[in-house]
Amino acid sequence: MPLSHRSTLTQYLIEQRRRFPGASGDFNALILDVALATKAIARAVAFGELGSHLDVQGDTREPLDVVGNQIFTRMNEWGGHCAGMASEAMDEPYQIPPQHPRGKYLLVFDPLDGAGNIEVNLSVGSVFSVLRAPQAVVDSGRDVTAADFLQPGAVQVAAGYALYGPTTMLVLSVGNGVAGFTLDPNLGEFMLTHPHIRVPVDTQEFAINASNSRFWEAPVKRYVDECLAGKTGTRCKDFNMRWIASVVAEVHRILMRGGVFLYPRDSKDPATPGRLRLLHEANPIGFIVEQAGGRASTGRQPVLGVQPTSLHQRIGLVFGSRIEVERIERYHTEPARDELASPLFARHSLFRA
Repeated sequence: MPLSHRSTLTQYLIEQRRRFPGASGDFNALILDVALATKAIARAVAFGELGSHLDVQGDTREPLDVVGNQIFTRMNEWGGHCAGMASEAMDEPYQIPPQHPRGKYLLVFDPLDGAGNIEVNLSVGSVFSVLRAPQAVVDSGRDVTAADFLQPGAVQVAAGYALYGPTTMLVLSVGNGVAGFTLDPNLGEFMLTHPHIRVPVDTQEFAINASNSRFWEAPVKRYVDECLAGKTGTRCKDFNMRWIASVVAEVHRILMRGGVFLYPRDSKDPATPGRLRLLHEANPIGFIVEQAGGRASTGRQPVLGVQPTSLHQRIGLVFGSRIEVERIERYHTEPARDELASPLFARHSLFRA
């Protein structure tokens, strides 16, 4: 078949590396190993119940999120680029086996986000983040600890996600904007198809799990109510509401056509101030969205500025078109409106003068 004029992922990474003449190439090799892992996961997802993901005895089918975790660790443990890894699927950091060399990067990932969508054949994905290992880890070669990963999202070296949908896409930021690559099934290569992804500034679309509305804080309720009021409300335009239950699919839709996603802090579980994991999901998604000109926030502060306190820390997350996220942040700082929640007590209602 004729060669495409599109760049491959490898070519793109080489071009990005030329900005740093002293770079060793380890970073590029790490990203390519991650890309190889996503190709293997894409294949396993595509086969679904026809797949052969069995356990070591060959007689019990393993869940695809377990298979995805195994693929990520196996593909990235041998190359000498990682000092250690942290997965959403593992309680403790993953140590590089002693027979393999150790590198200067930390890899954090959620191997299969939205795994519950698989049984109904909806899109799922993988999310990853690359951090620099502390110099003490690099110099000593010691095992990594959870504390080594507790770095704010602003210092990420790179972040990305793979979306396993009608096509397999890899969306990546190495700190110089956001680029999207589509897997060419004929060549087995990721080809650059979306070179300069930007989050549209304006939107008429929001995504939130409305079943949790009774647990929302007042600023979130205010924002959603205004969207639902449509043209007759204060926003003076109609909004569409979406919810896919896969943060990878949600962020991809927002990158392609705008919108805002809310998985906010709520009162459903007072001990947990959010549902998404800061290191494995919120930080890489936040990095990508900010690099694409959008905004990512807890509702109260930029998510990339949050100092992690534990490996599996959960947090509220709002991201998407900058204007909408800034509005939600503003509602969190404004005094609560002197309005009762029930429409029976609203202005000009039955029970108010």
